[in-house]
Amino acid sequence: MELFPIHLLFIVVLMNRYILGPFLRRMRGQRFDRVDDTYRPRVAIVIPLFNEGKGIFHAVRSLLEQDYPSELLQIVVVDDCSKDDSFAWALKAAEGHANVIVLRNPENMGKRKGINRGVKAAEDAEIIVSVDSDVIVDKSAVRQLVRRFTHPRIGAVGGRTYVTNRHQNWLTRMIEIKFHFAQEWLKDLERSFRQVMCLTGCLTAYRRHVMLELEPILEARSIAGVPIKYGEDRFLTRQIVKANYETVYTLDAFCFTAAPPTLSGYFSQQLRWRRSNLVDLLGGLSHAWRLHPVITIHYVSQLALLLSYPVVIVHNIINGEFWDILAFHFLVIGLLGVIYRFETRHLPEDRRVHGASFLPMAMLMPVTYALFTPLALFTLDSGSWETRGSPSSAPATSPADTGGGIPPTHAGEGSHP
Repeated sequence: MELFPIHLLFIVVLMNRYILGPFLRRMRGQRFDRVDDTYRPRVAIVIPLFNEGKGIFHAVRSLLEQDYPSELLQIVVVDDCSKDDSFAWALKAAEGHANVIVLRNPENMGKRKGINRGVKAAEDAEIIVSVDSDVIVDKSAVRQLVRRFTHPRIGAVGGRTYVTNRHQNWLTRMIEIKFHFAQEWLKDLERSFRQVMCLTGCLTAYRRHVMLELEPILEARSIAGVPIKYGEDRFLTRQIVKANYETVYTLDAFCFTAAPPTLSGYFSQQLRWRRSNLVDLLGGLSHAWRLHPVITIHYVSQLALLLSYPVVIVHNIINGEFWDILAFHFLVIGLLGVIYRFETRHLPEDRRVHGASFLPMAMLMPVTYALFTPLALFTLDSGSWETRGSPSSAPATSPADTGGGIPPTHAGEGSHP
């Protein structure tokens, strides 16, 4: 049974989490997570919008409650020709708030170009905070992001994401644990060197001049002449690192988003993320050697594992050894579930799930890698938003009916690592 890629992945993430990452941060001392509470720049929060319905209303209202001086804060919503009532909900959220502006693109342009338009509109801002239209942002998030711009070479600071509907069903419980490992484990090594290669569009702050500097590259992004509208977050982060800026990640700034509660939504999300991973890991090979040597090895290893893992799965299926490899998956995933339970033991019950909820990943991981990695390779020129809602999924209520309340659960997701 050929398990080398899976063994390697498990060993690497364990070493990153419990040995190499903590050792490097201890060696770097205060330099690892410096903050400057005297830094109070003008901030513009840019929200690219497409088919979020009432969700955009709650997103904007949560941002209006930020623990940051309101006179220094602007919110710019850019609607990318939504086919539902999202634009009306955005206008409703902006009522009575002079620091909230709502723009509408003349045609569907994609998330990245929508963000670029918002950046240009925020002429007075020094820091741009990009927020997905389906998230609820913690009220201290903007302050936590801004206070980490302690050096001119820091081009971006990203925060983490929690799942709001974690207790909805078995799939959302599994995704909650997956988010935990993706954000607290897989980014551990990169953030030690301030070369985080993917900062999520759910919640990331950028220096405005850096985004303007990179605008020509971002606007021209395409494959075989087809404009690409997926994976913008990973692409932008990689371009920032390539331009010799530092990228910082903090767990102190966070937001909440709904995970896809159905397998169809989850598979659609995974296909889009797989395309993003392939495009940017392959595209970054030309300059990966300029990273810190440790990050270069980490970067190339991720690509090697992404390409080899599906081959191992298919090889074991052909040789009749699938059940052997599946048993190993359950062993590893079960151990990770125990580790998750240990690491989240301090959280209240409503903020965590049972560690056994991660067991379905033992089946879904080989299936999604074996099917979606080849499919992603053959559909890299897709221009779809993929996981955004459709008109049929729009909420039945209208902006005139709103009165606040608890945000509804919906299946829109941002680009997560």
